Amino acid sequence: MARYIWSKRVKILTILGARPQFIKAGSLSRELKNYPKINEIIVHTGQHYDTNMSDVFFNDMQIPKPNYFLGIGGKSHGAMTGQMIEKIEEVVLIENPDWIIVYGDTNSTLAGAIVASKLHIKLAHIEAGLRSFNMEMPEEVNRILTDRISNILFCPTYTAVKNLKNEGFDNFNCKIVQTGDVMLDGAIFYKELALKPKNINSSSFILSTVHRAENTDNELKLRNIFKTLIKLSEDKEVILPLHPRTKKRVLDLNISLDKLTVIEPVGYLEMVWLISNCDIIITDSGGLQKEAYFFKKPCITLREETEWIELVENNVNILVGTQVSSILDAYKQCKVLQVNNKSQNLYGDGQACKTIIQELLK
Repeated sequence: MARYIWSKRVKILTILGARPQFIKAGSLSRELKNYPKINEIIVHTGQHYDTNMSDVFFNDMQIPKPNYFLGIGGKSHGAMTGQMIEKIEEVVLIENPDWIIVYGDTNSTLAGAIVASKLHIKLAHIEAGLRSFNMEMPEEVNRILTDRISNILFCPTYTAVKNLKNEGFDNFNCKIVQTGDVMLDGAIFYKELALKPKNINSSSFILSTVHRAENTDNELKLRNIFKTLIKLSEDKEVILPLHPRTKKRVLDLNISLDKLTVIEPVGYLEMVWLISNCDIIITDSGGLQKEAYFFKKPCITLREETEWIELVENNVNILVGTQVSSILDAYKQCKVLQVNNKSQNLYGDGQACKTIIQELLK
């Protein structure tokens, strides 16, 4: 492995707010261990407080525990983001990092970016350039604003690079780097650690997740989704790790879950097993669309748009919305669809973290 030689120690402050961000950042943190002169400080804002993020989570996932926990969550967007800015600024003034790294599109991401900009700390945005082109999504606002004030924009795909260029980022004082996707780095690592969930005995099943507010908060959409899943269960078992918020909403609408295999939310290593062993994925998640591709599974996405447009363009992800007939038609296509990702290389070669570190040290 090529190594860079430099004279001073480098301090990186990583801002995270949700469990998926920890999983992504874990890949970079593991790679950073190969660079003894880099010191990483991890800040957990507490945006999504997850009871599953116990010591067992960090140990099993081989992710370093946060150095700071800010405990800011369960508030409105404005209150949450404002308090994060205040508390992150306090940490930055104590630690005085050379770089602040943020991931994705959460309120924690935007808050970290604003602090970096105000205190003139170099900012790196991982998963830069993603666009859903839906400005009603708070995530879209967060990622656009973060991109605009970043010094280095680490893009997972060519599409992300193209989005930034189309928005004039070549004219801004920043650097655009196509790295590949850190989630692919993680998928390769965690596949060997996958754990079979308890009480799962099926060898042929559909894996489904439903959690996005645009679906769960819309009665018609939610009814359509579950009506379709129940219909599909006549052909193949449907395993549905169901978030408590979604489950409550479904039960409040008197939607029967009897024909579905509903399980409690699982840890990431159990989810990797489910992805690896399912036949088809039906989801409204962002990350799961990519993981389906990493594990060569056809994916049906219950949304009107996706940030991962290259999956749709390469016919491995079918974007259907929530109409019953559209989902059923997509299912018929997926039953005969073969996902071959060896030649497409849409998300790099699993070396995104090495590329990111080398750019930070230049």
